[in-house]
Amino acid sequence: MQGVSCFNQFLKRCFDFTVSAVGLIVTGWIIIFAYIIMSIDTKKGGFFTQTRIGKGGKPFKVIKIRTMKDVSSFYTTVTTKNDPRITPFGKFFRRTKIDELPQLINVFLGHMSFVGPRPDVPGFADKLVGEDRIILSIRPGITSPATLKYKDEEEILARQADPERYNREVIFPDKVRLNREYVENYSFVRDIECIFQTIFSNVK
Repeated sequence: MQGVSCFNQFLKRCFDFTVSAVGLIVTGWIIIFAYIIMSIDTKKGGFFTQTRIGKGGKPFKVIKIRTMKDVSSFYTTVTTKNDPRITPFGKFFRRTKIDELPQLINVFLGHMSFVGPRPDVPGFADKLVGEDRIILSIRPGITSPATLKYKDEEEILARQADPERYNREVIFPDKVRLNREYVENYSFVRDIECIFQTIFSNVK
């Protein structure tokens, strides 16, 4: 079982630090604007933080723009396209991926990478066993081959009778397979390709 070499991890971190710093300078005003809008729209703080599982199985707080309001008697960690908690402005920020921009802070601080397995909530990634735990040997990412395959995940889940079960039994195991392939066959060039594929898929 081969993971990402020390040299490639160092190269990956240098790229993440440099590009996230530039990204925060360029998009900082968008993050601030979105924060103000969603603070008003949700009547809560404009940032949403949630515990996710990071490198080595260590938890960290992922930072995103808040896009959902509280709805009594409705709670699930799985979000579908028609989730009643998502506000109108929230839908726009999710569709344009503006809600993801604060994760540049996570990348800058070293909690995350631009490319890598998406960080899961406790109960998923931290439960990996055997060779699947190679996924936890690197920092989780904003995008990945699995993210690209399931870029319409909310729509897929919205069509299921039991979204949580479908996510647990179908989508998550497939993501584990794709994430293992990513780590075991790591290439910095493929990281760059993945970033461009993500940008172009969101522009369409």
